[in-house]
Amino acid sequence: MNKLQAMEVFIQVVDCGSFTKAAEMLNLPKATVSTLVQTLESALSVKLLHRTTRQVMITSDGAAYYERCVQILSDVRDAEESLSRHRLSPNGRLRVDTPTGLASEILIPALPAFFERYPDITLELGSTDRPVDLVEEGVDCAVRGGELFDTNLIARRIGVINFVTAAAPSYIERYGMPQHPRDLERHRCVNYFSAKTGKISKWDFTRDGERIEVALPGSIALNDSNAYVQAGLAGLGVIMMTDYLLAQHITAGRMVQILPEWSSDPLPVHVVYPQNRHLSAKVRVFVEWISELFAAHPNLRLQAPRPALPIAETEAETV
Repeated sequence: MNKLQAMEVFIQVVDCGSFTKAAEMLNLPKATVSTLVQTLESALSVKLLHRTTRQVMITSDGAAYYERCVQILSDVRDAEESLSRHRLSPNGRLRVDTPTGLASEILIPALPAFFERYPDITLELGSTDRPVDLVEEGVDCAVRGGELFDTNLIARRIGVINFVTAAAPSYIERYGMPQHPRDLERHRCVNYFSAKTGKISKWDFTRDGERIEVALPGSIALNDSNAYVQAGLAGLGVIMMTDYLLAQHITAGRMVQILPEWSSDPLPVHVVYPQNRHLSAKVRVFVEWISELFAAHPNLRLQAPRPALPIAETEAETV
């Protein structure tokens, strides 16, 4: 017995609710369809279907087996696709999750080139600073910033994010220019809090071996990177945000960099995907494409390439 064929036949019978209709859909003799299901039941020693002269009904064991068969055949198709001609022209729905700032400033402007290269992929792009559960929420892969700890995902490091401290000219005119990180304790600061834990992020500064980490006062805290930048532009306080989000505003004079001689801890950036499934062609080409995108960006590229590691989600979200 070809068990994969028998699984496919069983799925079709359940979907059609009829051996006759399943045989027509599969272009097989009805006797062959019936024999394959019976052989499958014998091999499993369970009753998968209740048959009457008028209808076919699935048993409780059959329902459980049906779900597993659907998953198994899906994995087999993904595995075959990754090694077949479809690798050259991947197709189908691809669901990706990425932080808000990366989506708006980096990914979306570059997507025309992606679709020109892969026109048969339909992309569903989730944009949130909340870390999602890829398996539970049906996400194929995600871009995440920060250290990774969970071993349920495979991760490939694709870049690094650096931070700058800045404020609007109107804020500096009113409150003055800080000369040292400790001066910020007497200023208004815009804080960032985790959408997952509600915890407000601390600010860190390093210069010539001196490191300072502080929790700063602020009248507002946000958990969305784009909204966070807007708060800074509005003059609500000093902000610390990714350089790729602030660069255009600093160049245009809408923001002024503060404490440029001090650096903050950079965040590694990974693209992650579930490890319990074969890497499909569409996920593979997206991972390769976004790796190229980061490698070409002066503010995001790695100094040296890193291999893929079996790791996953992080609590860090400010990217």
